[in-house]
Parts: sequence; structure tokens; C-alpha cells
Amino acid sequence: MSTVRFKRVLLKLSGEALLGERAYGIDPKVVTTICRQVKEVRDLGVEIAIVIGAGNIFRGLAATKNGIDRVTGDQMGMLATVMNGLALQNSFESLDVPTRVMSAIRMEELAEGYIKRRAVRHLEKGRLVIFVAGTGNPFFTTDTAASLRAAEIEADVLIKGTRVDGVYSSDPEKNDDATLYASLSFMDVLKNDLRVMDATAISLARENNTPILVFNVLQEGNLKRLIEGERIGTLVSDTQ
Repeated sequence: MSTVRFKRVLLKLSGEALLGERAYGIDPKVVTTICRQVKEVRDLGVEIAIVIGAGNIFRGLAATKNGIDRVTGDQMGMLATVMNGLALQNSFESLDVPTRVMSAIRMEELAEGYIKRRAVRHLEKGRLVIFVAGTGNPFFTTDTAASLRAAEIEADVLIKGTRVDGVYSSDPEKNDDATLYASLSFMDVLKNDLRVMDATAISLARENNTPILVFNVLQEGNLKRLIEGERIGTLVSDTQ
């Protein structure tokens, strides 16, 4: 029987993770691959919540370069995370995983409003919870939303799924000589501007003693191996 390292996890997925080989939008095959990995871990008895980004559809900060007001752009980005969340929910439920989408902004016809106690109750009942619309506020990234929700639901770890194998000294997709780190402290990340997550997200995780694990979510089986204790990806914490 498998033993698990964590009982409750917050998985942060970037919108880009849903792109696959596409330049824009959602690749259903990639979504299914990710959802199967998450189901595999849920079947071990792990409680899982997900925060999803929107970089595959819309980035509020990037939109400001084209003349869109930052607040408006961020609100548009929040709506894009809802689209991604609904796509994930559809895929999970096709795999018979009971799923709830909880939104930081009210849209009752599409998702439940976020209430911390209700989210925890869903997790305790074995439901997978997808948090959308970031924090509900402009100027805060979905990385910060992930740190916030991880602290609120008292997750054992914040796991960030990316397209690369962990945290590197520079962008491995642009620099073949980039070095992969096995572990880092929160201060290492902040001082060296390693862009694991934005500074607010890192600081929030540090304040709440929430370790962060960064790994390649597109490599099938990686999530299960990580949950079972295999050292893959990069661990960011102050107790390494």
C-alpha cells in the first residue's frame, strides 16, 4: 500500500500548463493528462485543492501595454481563470471525481462563492476543490492567491506544477546551461529574484510556514511520486 507524504495539498497550475502545443487556449488532451494525475493522488486519500491561472487565455498585466487599464485587465484575467476552472471541472467529473469550483467573485450560476469553512468541508468529504478568480482583487497574482488559499485551508504543502522540472538559475527553455536547484530557502528565492512565484506569494508562504514544491506537471506520474515522498523538482522552505 502506498504511503503519502502529505494529507492536504494546494496544487497551483499555471494557465500555460493547459496550452499543450497550442499558442492559445486549452488543449483537452493536456487537461485530461493533468486530471488523471490528480485523480491518481486523490485515490490515495489525499485532499486536493487547485488554484488555476489564466496565462493561456489572458494576462491582465500584459494587457496594460496595449492600453487596457490595470484594474480592468486584472478583472478580465480573473474571468479567464473561471473558464479554465470549468474546463478542469468538466474533465475531473468525466473521471468520476466529485468537484466543486469556488470563485472569489460572485457568479452563482457558474461557481460557488468562496467560503473557507465550506471549502474545507468539501475537502473533508473527498471532493476536489478548484479555486478561481484569484483573490478577487486586482494587482494580486494567482500565485499569491495560491499562497493565500494554502494558508487558509491549512494545506501541508503548496505544489506548483510547471512545464519544467523545478526551479533553475535561469530560464531552462532559453538557456541550456541553467542549473536545477534541489532545494532553496524562501530568502534565496527573494534575494536572487528566481521568479518561482512573485515576491508577495513567497513572503506569504514564508510567514505561514507553507513549503513550496515546484515540479514538472506534464511528466506523467510525477505528482504521485512527489506525494509519495520521492525527491523530484525543487523544495522551497526554511526547514530543508
